[in-house]
Amino acid sequence: MPPSINQPRIGLLRAQSGAHRLRGYISLTKPRVVTLIVFTAVIGMFLVPGPLPLVQAVFGAIGIALVAAAAAATNCLLEAKRDAVMARTRWRPLASGRLKTIEAATLAAGLGVAGLAMLHALVNPLTMWLTLATFAGYAIVYTLLLKPRTPQNIVLGGAAGAMPPVLGWAAVTGEVSANALLLFLIIFVWTPPHFWSLALYRRNDYAKAGVPMLPVTHGMRYTRRQVLLYTLGLVVSSVLPFFTGMSGVVYLASALSLGAIFIAYATALWRRYSDKLARATFRYSIAYLALLFAALLVDHYL
Repeated sequence: MPPSINQPRIGLLRAQSGAHRLRGYISLTKPRVVTLIVFTAVIGMFLVPGPLPLVQAVFGAIGIALVAAAAAATNCLLEAKRDAVMARTRWRPLASGRLKTIEAATLAAGLGVAGLAMLHALVNPLTMWLTLATFAGYAIVYTLLLKPRTPQNIVLGGAAGAMPPVLGWAAVTGEVSANALLLFLIIFVWTPPHFWSLALYRRNDYAKAGVPMLPVTHGMRYTRRQVLLYTLGLVVSSVLPFFTGMSGVVYLASALSLGAIFIAYATALWRRYSDKLARATFRYSIAYLALLFAALLVDHYL
């Protein structure tokens, strides 16, 4: 076949390969998780009393997003072998072989350095150090030390996942207040029922990969009871902003309504378990957190 006919085809194949690789890079950063992280961080910014410093808010959100993406890529890098065993994660770029280790490491390092540099130079040093500590807590302490060793990995490692609103608050104020820690508490208590709902219907995956998640080590019934207990604790934690004067009745009504639905899911999960119900509970937990923080924002500006 003449070279003039081959060249467009080769160009098309290269373009498809490049697009495929780009999708792999994006997937490596877990964009849906990063979106929720940035969302809660931004809510933390907007809940600060007084006018919002726009420069710190914008660059704070971008910097936090970059470091969160770096943490996600690092997590995939450290768990590539385990991900390849589990049905839920074997499609990930490193586990499936779509990207090489050096590519993932380069991406993670680049995103992390860029994000931390931005936070230090354009936001404030406190936010940079808190974000670095959050990165280390998730990518190192949780992934390497807690997840493969203890069924309480989600509880102990949940501190890193609960930090985004604190980071957002620090970005626009240069300090950490009691209200910021209250937002931290809500996400910290939300984390166990959120992840254990997932672990319940993915228990065989975790057992196969040798991860000591609670359903694997303590059984299904115990885990379901823990989901219910933590959900009750979450609802109590969620109404504290009203009683501390941080929010008003609109948020209180929203928190109680959203919490009642979560309790209904957790109670049903405890009484009559099914994988379908566990999936529904997991999905609702994500919507719950987003709607709860959105209610905080709406209440703040009413």
